[in-house]
Amino acid sequence: MRDLLRQRTSLKEEIEILLNNQVKMEAEASAKYLAMASWCDRNGFRYSAKYFMKQSEEEREHMVKIFDYLMFVGGNATSPEVPAVRHEFPTFKSIFEAALQSEIAVTQSINRIVSQSRKEEDYATENFLQWFVKEQTEEEDNARRALELFDVIGEEGTGQYFIDKAIGKLGHEE
Repeated sequence: MRDLLRQRTSLKEEIEILLNNQVKMEAEASAKYLAMASWCDRNGFRYSAKYFMKQSEEEREHMVKIFDYLMFVGGNATSPEVPAVRHEFPTFKSIFEAALQSEIAVTQSINRIVSQSRKEEDYATENFLQWFVKEQTEEEDNARRALELFDVIGEEGTGQYFIDKAIGKLGHEE
């Protein structure tokens, strides 16, 4: 059966595996951002909660986009199992540190798939992934800018309140 499926697509098995792993990574990122939104909401950071809800939805959209591509090219798209995610964070700032680490990991993963696509001469997948390359540049920038607010504004006194408010505006200015 597997041989028959391979004949129906030009997608190399290794690329299919990498793309399905990316589907899982995007699903995990979406779940992590939901947990971060919940933590922020419970701790009074309303704007940050909304920011992470938006981030969660974007990660889910990325997951579905890759899943759809796998089906479009005749691959075997696999619905991911998402392991339990962390729900507690020691500090407000630590959430944004974790978010930046997550975005960097996603960028590195996308880059590995692009490199492998080139190596396998799978130009369709490489072309498809260029949108994600650009998107990850923006995602990392937003995560870095959010984290920088902690240094620029400072957390003392009403600092966290102003950081939360500023995070609500991230990604909206041009």
